[in-house]
Amino acid sequence: MGMRYRRYLAGERIYGCSTCKTHLATIHAMRSRAFNGQHGRAYLFDVVVNVKEGESCDRAMTTGTHTVRDIYCVKCNQVLGWKYERAFEASQKYKEGKYILERNLLTDVQ
Repeated sequence: MGMRYRRYLAGERIYGCSTCKTHLATIHAMRSRAFNGQHGRAYLFDVVVNVKEGESCDRAMTTGTHTVRDIYCVKCNQVLGWKYERAFEASQKYKEGKYILERNLLTDVQ
């Protein structure tokens, strides 16, 4: 296994992993604050960096069944949330390809 290079983000507000402070996303990539994760409030992002994806699985959620992949920090392997692969309901298709990051697993890096 080779060395993993991490991306460093620039901007007015950068969210990072609460364990190791690795950059994950900027405020400009955030689409919504009105989500819930497995451990409380969560945010929906268009783009997230420095994560690795787990295996895809179907998960029953409050908004219906979705195919998702858990996402992990590339540095410390902390579970951070998930990526929406597929939404089974037409009204939820906007989530496909987007990421959920759980608020209590994030920290402001700047």
